[in-house]
Amino acid sequence: LCWQQFPSGTPNGRFGHSCTLVGDALVMFGGINDRGLRLNDTWIGQIISEEPCKMRISWRLLEVGPITPSPRGAHAACCLDDKFIMIHGGIGVHGSRLGDTWLLDLSDGLRSGSWRQMEDTGPSPSPRSGHTLTWIGETHLVLFGGRGSEYDVLNDVWLFDIGDHLPQWKELKCDLSSILGELPSPRVGHSATLVLGGKILVYGGEDSQRRRMDDFWTLDLPALRQFQSGSRKMAKRMWKKLRTDGQSPHCRSFHGACVDTSGCCV
Repeated sequence: LCWQQFPSGTPNGRFGHSCTLVGDALVMFGGINDRGLRLNDTWIGQIISEEPCKMRISWRLLEVGPITPSPRGAHAACCLDDKFIMIHGGIGVHGSRLGDTWLLDLSDGLRSGSWRQMEDTGPSPSPRSGHTLTWIGETHLVLFGGRGSEYDVLNDVWLFDIGDHLPQWKELKCDLSSILGELPSPRVGHSATLVLGGKILVYGGEDSQRRRMDDFWTLDLPALRQFQSGSRKMAKRMWKKLRTDGQSPHCRSFHGACVDTSGCCV
């Protein structure tokens, strides 16, 4: 494994931003700078391979027009089919938690983009930060966990379908303790990665006392879809805690995780 530092120059330093792979480019949004200011700029980072084992990254500010999400950090973001990026929530100005949902249309081939807010037509996730948003194929996304407005840590699961005529959130809400058995404990700052076999792999995070975790869980998507449609037949298979063999990562939160092209390695 060989690390190489990119001479990037721009954009300015920040944390709590999102950086999403779209094709062979990176799309970065928002974050919090050294002075504590929330940002809402959108950047494209083009990775350029000049020769074997030597690369550089070229950043440019994306032209998105006058409509943009409000400044924020610690939001959730994911890419849909290399055409859209969706963000939700985060920490806004004055430290307030946000609960809005925005879609960035990149169908112009990353030459420009346009933001639009996804209006809530029904119940929606409560304002939160440090949660995850995972694309599971087609037009469906899964939101999990995070920290709410009262600093409570959550473990709720929400589905969103942007393909609907009136896109709306739907919570997998019922007496989960009696139906599903063991569930992942509430957490913030975890990672959630789509892996081979139609599962979301959830790792780590921290609880309301900021105690960090090192547990691995899978959320089974076929069982989730059946549960969403009203069937309880596969409900007990929805969540499963994984056993780990050999050396495993230490407890951590607000880390990063991604899957390779095979879907087998994270």
